[in-house]
Amino acid sequence: MKRFQRFLALGLLLSGLCALLCGCHGARGQAAFTVPEAFDESKHHELVFWAKNDTNKAQTNIYEKAIRDFEALYPNITVSMRLYTDYSKIYNDVITNIATATTPNVCITYPDHIATYLTGDNVVVPLEALFEDEKYGLGGSEVRFDAPTLDEMVPSFMEECAFGGHTYAVPYMRSTEACYVNRTYVEKLGYTLPDVLTWDFIWEVAEAATKQDADGNYLVNGQKVMIPFIYKSTDNMMIQMLRQKGAGYSTDAGEIEIFNDTTKALLYEIGDHAATGAFSTFKISSYPANFLNAGQCIFAIDSTAGATWMGSGAPMLDISADKVVQFETAVMEVPQFDTAHMQMISQGPSVCVFNKEDPQEVLASWLFTQYLLSNDVQVAYAETEGYVPVTEKARQSDEYQDYLSRAGEDAQHYDVKIRAAKLLLDHASDTFTTPVFNGSTSLRDAAGQMIENVVKSRRRKQTVDEEYMDKLFADVTSLYRLDQRAAQSGGGELGPLPMTAKLLLGALAAAWALIAAYWHARGRKKTK
Repeated sequence: MKRFQRFLALGLLLSGLCALLCGCHGARGQAAFTVPEAFDESKHHELVFWAKNDTNKAQTNIYEKAIRDFEALYPNITVSMRLYTDYSKIYNDVITNIATATTPNVCITYPDHIATYLTGDNVVVPLEALFEDEKYGLGGSEVRFDAPTLDEMVPSFMEECAFGGHTYAVPYMRSTEACYVNRTYVEKLGYTLPDVLTWDFIWEVAEAATKQDADGNYLVNGQKVMIPFIYKSTDNMMIQMLRQKGAGYSTDAGEIEIFNDTTKALLYEIGDHAATGAFSTFKISSYPANFLNAGQCIFAIDSTAGATWMGSGAPMLDISADKVVQFETAVMEVPQFDTAHMQMISQGPSVCVFNKEDPQEVLASWLFTQYLLSNDVQVAYAETEGYVPVTEKARQSDEYQDYLSRAGEDAQHYDVKIRAAKLLLDHASDTFTTPVFNGSTSLRDAAGQMIENVVKSRRRKQTVDEEYMDKLFADVTSLYRLDQRAAQSGGGELGPLPMTAKLLLGALAAAWALIAAYWHARGRKKTK
């Protein structure tokens, strides 16, 4: 009997531990946020703000000024800023800090990333109640600065921040991709740029630019180096090509559709041009701007937010001035398959507010987030790169309109940068966003990885055939766990149990199996 009691005690202990662990899984957040009736100005709040910046000191200065001006308006709020060089690093740190309840208060990030943050309960604050609050909502009566109203936010940009049944962010800046073209070399090769670039045109010109003389110098530039076409973000490349073709990528519910015949056909074509040296990627070769400015690239596709690095007169350079080649820079839309129905990706950072135990702290975070949408911040930041403001209020302001009208005056009004911004303003109706769900970041990474793998293989003279493609699809599915992601695509749904919980469940099953075996043996003994 004592032996049975031991088994029973072990089973109950494991059951309790399992219930505790499983109950904690996903419960790492706080109680749901409720907007306070009033902001308590007698209480001091220290907010932590995470943002991305690499080498653009002007953007850092704008953040710092915004913090100073905001703190002057709200003396009981202090904001400390932590800058990152890459959005993926912000993403990784947030994921790590969710488990320890040490997330920042306000974070500049991407909706794809936020969808993963939602695997914890009440980690990110849904913003609808804050939008509509009469006192502290967008343009509310108690807000101490000229904030935009909800009607003054660009609707298409706001839609990107809504998923999982709520709006979990506000847009901060928006950009698209542009093709920065060395028009001088295009015409030297005997071509004339069309009104709208097509993939056929780019591939034809890129192949023509690979011709060399007997000494190995490229005919178009007289140099030993020429990569006619370089794409910065191959994930965007694949996503846009599929969209333009009307082929599957994913559904809004998170069903994975990218592994299809159109994807294969595109990869074969891209690989063919990589094999001749006509095409490469940022990950393989380096920044497109460096090759473009050195006269070693003709078509450089990068974000409009990177326009200040593009062209002979670029105010920001990553190569020495003596390496720069003079040429005429054209700023054009990304190439299209159907010029009558253009498709360009909309991208750019958003801002989310993390939940905390004290609703007053969350309200303080929201007030700072609103301040980032004010004209003072929106216009100033948009002027640093080829971004466009996310509010109609800022877009239509006299200051921003004056900025757009002064293209080419000086470095602050670098013409390529302003043309890149106008490109997005002129084609806002041609832009699209990808579905956001828990795992959409992994799917985006997988889209680019397939191109990277094929380009590397063809450059190495490896065979790329149906067997290769089947293996590539399987490898990418496994690497990015896309077979699991599809089943977890509900935004706020819980992710898989941690390994400790799985081991505990296994131990529990084993304990009850031993108990069952004990009773079975005891029953047989009594029968005998």
